[in-house]
Amino acid sequence: MTLAQQFEDRFGSVPAGIWAAPGRVNVIGEHTDYNDGFVLPFAIDRATLVAAAVRQDSAVRVSSTFSESGEIVVTDLSGLKAGDVDGWAAYPVGVLWALREAGHELQGMDLLIDSQVPVGAGLSSSAAIECAVAVAANELYRLGLNGSELALIGQRAENEMVGAPTGLMDQSASLLGKEGHAVFLDCRSQHAELVPLPMKENGLALLVIDTRVSHSHATGGYASRRRACEVGADIMGVPALRDLSEADLREASGLLDDETFRRVRHVVTENARVQAAVELLRTDGPRAIAPLLDASHVSMRDDFEISCPELDLAVDSSREAGALGSRMTGGGFGGSAIALVQVEDVDRVSAAVTDAFDRAGFKEPVIFAVSPADGAGRVS
Repeated sequence: MTLAQQFEDRFGSVPAGIWAAPGRVNVIGEHTDYNDGFVLPFAIDRATLVAAAVRQDSAVRVSSTFSESGEIVVTDLSGLKAGDVDGWAAYPVGVLWALREAGHELQGMDLLIDSQVPVGAGLSSSAAIECAVAVAANELYRLGLNGSELALIGQRAENEMVGAPTGLMDQSASLLGKEGHAVFLDCRSQHAELVPLPMKENGLALLVIDTRVSHSHATGGYASRRRACEVGADIMGVPALRDLSEADLREASGLLDDETFRRVRHVVTENARVQAAVELLRTDGPRAIAPLLDASHVSMRDDFEISCPELDLAVDSSREAGALGSRMTGGGFGGSAIALVQVEDVDRVSAAVTDAFDRAGFKEPVIFAVSPADGAGRVS
């Protein structure tokens, strides 16, 4: 049964269309986005689909193909406040709420969501939902918003309706991505530019190693890391850690406690790695960024302390099996690692990582290759 047919079965009407938004992999630049820094994600060839139709009242009805019961969550946009919607429905409803909060006139919608983006894998399944709904609402209500403006709407939905203090990277990658390219985003100015990422042409593949250790941005260590960054910037007398260079780290080591200093050092050095990666991609190609991936993981493991045994094993075992470079990706505390490998080594590296997980007594990882893909838009 097609998604349109499932929509008709659940809602009793034909959808106005189907829109898609991809998940994302971040090549490099972790926890730099909310520090006004730089990131380098790309949209992947796995997406979330939404079949949508406009309603004549203010009700929002949301369902998903991953709900076995076919449950339909119903809420009313009129009078809706931040935090009023719980669970996964907060992501799509939050987008419509954020559009209305931004002054756009829209009524309710019926939404049926289907996702190919693994949940909890660090591939931003949440932003894919937000962006699919955002482009659908933008077209159906003729709002005329561009990708950068829609990214801000998605970020507000996640920050305020969901309660996750995330930056702008995920939505920007999902909305602005282009096949064969990464998105170099300055999170302060919100300026984005495409950087060539010709993987296939260079005989390379990017493996995603989903550890199947779930995480949640709305809880736990993510918020505490963000607070540490804010404290560090305040003590250093700068608006954000983006304003510090590696030369400032000597001074920072004398002013900050050890833990806060290490959090700051990660962000400062990670910003430098992003900029170095962009230059290398423009001059030498993707193979040249492998050492930066390795250095990024060490920084996240030791300075930002957001890795876990499964992520470390994914990185170490993939490197031992021949990956050119490897690192955890995403917010941390679970999710996925990425490994830059030669195409002919994909099977060998995948088998070696799976075997290492088995010997360690971990869940079997899910391993697959991703390619830079186009951003969100209408598919039918």
